[in-house]
Amino acid sequence: MRCEAAEPTTLARPETRRCVECGMAYGTPTFGYHEGILENGPAYWSDRGILCSPRCSLTHFRRREAEGTLPSEPAANPFAFERYGG
Repeated sequence: MRCEAAEPTTLARPETRRCVECGMAYGTPTFGYHEGILENGPAYWSDRGILCSPRCSLTHFRRREAEGTLPSEPAANPFAFERYGG
């Protein structure tokens, strides 16, 4: 079946491509990437989304600690996916 949409479909949650603390867009030169390479994905993330820098990561941790909402285990890599069929 072919999609006849006039405009590109947007994500239901556009904030998933922005830092959850400061709102910096993923893809900008100053965003923190794993090994400094955009294609490697973000260097920091949580169960609530991606983080752009060590500063935002620490701010996020401290805020979650104060709220009492720290997760009990590390969050899964938001850019990893399971390969099917080998």
